[in-house]
Amino acid sequence: MISAFFVFNQKGEVLISRLFRTDLKRSIADVFRIQVVSNPDVRSPIITLGSTSFFHVRVNNVYILAVTKNNASAALVFEFIYRFVGISKAYFGKLDEESVKNNFVLIYELLDEILDFGYPQNSEIDTLKMYITTEGVKSELSVREDSSKITIQATGNTSWRRSDVKYRKNEAFVDVIETVNLLMSSTGTVLRADVDGQILMRAYLSGTPECKFGLNDKLVLEKSSDRSKSDGAVELDDCQFHQCVRLGKFDSDRSISFIPPDGEFELMRYRSTTNINLPFRLHPIVNEVGKSKVEYTINLKANFDAKLNANGIVLRIPTPLNTTKVECKVVVGKAKYVPGENIIIWKIPRLQGGQECTLSADATLATTTHRQAWSRPPINIDFSVVMFTASGLLVRFLKVFEKGNYQSVKWVRYLTKAQGSYQVRF
Repeated sequence: MISAFFVFNQKGEVLISRLFRTDLKRSIADVFRIQVVSNPDVRSPIITLGSTSFFHVRVNNVYILAVTKNNASAALVFEFIYRFVGISKAYFGKLDEESVKNNFVLIYELLDEILDFGYPQNSEIDTLKMYITTEGVKSELSVREDSSKITIQATGNTSWRRSDVKYRKNEAFVDVIETVNLLMSSTGTVLRADVDGQILMRAYLSGTPECKFGLNDKLVLEKSSDRSKSDGAVELDDCQFHQCVRLGKFDSDRSISFIPPDGEFELMRYRSTTNINLPFRLHPIVNEVGKSKVEYTINLKANFDAKLNANGIVLRIPTPLNTTKVECKVVVGKAKYVPGENIIIWKIPRLQGGQECTLSADATLATTTHRQAWSRPPINIDFSVVMFTASGLLVRFLKVFEKGNYQSVKWVRYLTKAQGSYQVRF
């Protein structure tokens, strides 16, 4: 695989060198210094000069270099280099010039274990620590960074967030994502309807901000036997919160108050089984004409506001197993028969709220001696509707309080979707 392995500092001085084969000399390091380190125009991590290839990765202020004269797998070489970086961090924290100088004996010992004649051998950190028990010497900078982070995380009230987070633009993104589960009978009776929801948040906020989250005014977390209280209310079951939420305040005044972790996290997960707003109504009429034909009339209506649109609507309409041919007619979208799955797939790229569309199809059946009764599996509907919630859950406000009193931008998005869980029998 590789013939030589080097570690350079940013000046091009060799910190670590190891030759595995006789086809290269130690002077090959000078070629890399001139062609790569001293050349600011080089951007590629692979340089080939004649029959010699140089694979290098820059980490902090050092270059990790592998050299070969063979036609080696570039992916394998870089995998080894990054494994070396990971092993180094596991032994002495941070891979930089100071730590390499402090641990050069340990690095040579590691190279002897993980490379044999230029071929990678054992690179599992846990296994290596069973054989190479030498303690690495951490650089001063690495020790300071680690100790300050550990102290803050261990002693602070917010173990999930550092206090030194800084952003040029302070933003908070909230996504309310709901998956609708429906099973409707052939007569239009809802047999089962529920919503699995989650509130995802991406917080790019400086310092340690206090966030306050407000949901619907009529929010019920426990099912009430009094219908007057629950009519029009949003009833949630099985609420689960991130550890940052102060549950005491939520129990007292139903406000969600928290100091958010940095970046993306799941703020809340919930389930709703009552007062579900079904985004689509499906009215299927399927008639079996004798033993040789089935007629379909499928009517789909969007049950949400006309200002909203549904995207990626896909209906999977079952056909009998002995179907030989299907003729489909649609005004909106495209429909085709898929013999391998015994279904008609009707794809509608976009449908506006309040709109209706109809599919008409005739399925021709083959004559069989022993005809089994058709079980009529349900029709499946997949879709996604932006800015719509089936449970009715809405974010009324999101406030950010921070001692720096900076201005923050807040974004809220809603998405309701179904993936094989919205079924209508016929």
